[in-house]
Amino acid sequence: MSTIPHSLCLLRLSALGDVTHVVPLVRTLQRHWPHLQLHWVIDKGGFKLLEGLDGVTFHTYDKKTGLAGMRALRRELPDGRFDALLQMQVALRANLLSAFIPARRRIGYDRRRSKDLHGLVVNERIPDRPGIHVLDAIGSFCEPLGLRQTEVVWDLPVPADAHAWAAAQWPGDGQRTLVISPCSSHVRRNWYADRYAAVADHAAAQGWRVVLCGGRSELERQTADAISAAMWAPVLDLVGKDTLKQLPALLARADLVMTPDSGPMHIANAMGSAVLGLHAASNPLRSGPYSSVRYCVDRYDAAARRYKGRPADELAWGAKIEHDGVMELVTVDDGIAAFERRRSDLAD
Repeated sequence: MSTIPHSLCLLRLSALGDVTHVVPLVRTLQRHWPHLQLHWVIDKGGFKLLEGLDGVTFHTYDKKTGLAGMRALRRELPDGRFDALLQMQVALRANLLSAFIPARRRIGYDRRRSKDLHGLVVNERIPDRPGIHVLDAIGSFCEPLGLRQTEVVWDLPVPADAHAWAAAQWPGDGQRTLVISPCSSHVRRNWYADRYAAVADHAAAQGWRVVLCGGRSELERQTADAISAAMWAPVLDLVGKDTLKQLPALLARADLVMTPDSGPMHIANAMGSAVLGLHAASNPLRSGPYSSVRYCVDRYDAAARRYKGRPADELAWGAKIEHDGVMELVTVDDGIAAFERRRSDLAD
């Protein structure tokens, strides 16, 4: 772009992990253009997490409102056209929604990643770079604007009262803490309660505190109860007790967060916590914790060979292997070995 843009609109509705990946792009844009007017069309869950993000005007869209909600969004947007729309979601609903956002330039994904009529609602594309992390792909949306994302900064908007709530949940006594967030929104990515319990008991035997966290769904409640029942060690159960504003503060207190590929994985990473990601259904090099791949269990290649009949490097980048039983490939020994890598690093 030959001139500095006056206003940009970002479109990324969900999910929590993906909207977390957009924040470094926001920081890149703000660092180069501090007077830029930034608007972001997002869903209600993402807004609850990111409300208060400095320098950003949010517009929420609820998919249940359909076309009526899209028209209402158009009326809510400022008059005139944005200098550019960054269309960072290729789902059909998001593509249709983008048509209600007026912009001179409409920047979308490369052709390889386009689907659901994405190419019809964009007039420019980001570079096609296979084999990169989702966060880096999102970061490349600034390149058609003449920038490069060379630094990854989150600085999530976590209020002081959320940190105070988190600080009150267990003493700041120096005891190492393992936080387990056991559930993803994709059920086939989830590990098993008895295996979580075995790793948690191992951590407790090394003197670590064990904390469970999660949302208010029936699945999360049942999973937490099953983990607690299978453990011999005491566990602090905070499942269903935090809000989306308190969750980042809670995860920030962990010395290690154990979780499948999930929103809390990426929130914990953004807060600077080490993450033990459990991967078989998804590739940690593409969608794992951006700064903590060292502590991940990676059974993605084994899953590709079992369920796809070929190695992972022959699959399309980003292919999911969400089959029943795929997480059986992640063993208790895998989890303990990853925990011990973190414990060794802390001891050095």
